Amino acid sequence: MLLKRIGLALPVFLLALCCGITAALAQQAPPAAPAAPTNLTVLVVDVQSLLQNSKAAKMVRQQIEQKRNEYAKDISHQEEALRQERDALQRQQASLSAEAMNQKGREFQQKVNELDRNVQSKRQALEKSNADALEKIQQSMLKIIGEIAKERKANLVFQRSDLVLYDQAFDVTDSVLQKLDEELPTLTVDFVAPVAANAPAAGSTATTPATPAAAPPKKKK
Repeated sequence: MLLKRIGLALPVFLLALCCGITAALAQQAPPAAPAAPTNLTVLVVDVQSLLQNSKAAKMVRQQIEQKRNEYAKDISHQEEALRQERDALQRQQASLSAEAMNQKGREFQQKVNELDRNVQSKRQALEKSNADALEKIQQSMLKIIGEIAKERKANLVFQRSDLVLYDQAFDVTDSVLQKLDEELPTLTVDFVAPVAANAPAAGSTATTPATPAAAPPKKKK
């Protein structure tokens, strides 16, 4: 009976002893201090606004638009020349043999294809020129944002487009814009030259193109 009592009482005794030790340690040693909270400072920048409203961005848009108009004028002249050539071919249908008409049709289609390649090349050149200019603006912009973040001891910088709601006090777009206009008031676009479109692209096959109009049937003798 004594052993049974001891056997029952021992766990209770140990539990009480452990609780006593824990309480004593709690009184003697202070609890472990949690990690010191980091002071969080957030900044918000409207990048799209900077790429629209900065002096350099406006200058880039103006130059790109001017070059686009030049390309459009040149292409319009080429299109008009092709339209006149097409009309001339249609007027010659009655007087040319089917073989001659097909040959002229192939030559005309080659010119059409060349103009199409020319248009694509100019468009790609404009896109590349614009992207290169905007990249220069972005590099200056990121440098300025980094400087402002360092001054204000900011831990995080968010793009305005990534946020739904935010306190306007965190927005430093105007400050970035002011410094960006001071450091990069002008920017000359380094235009990429369009790739020559005088020959078909590499790997293409010289297939016989369709004629601009149906060849007239051969006259019966």
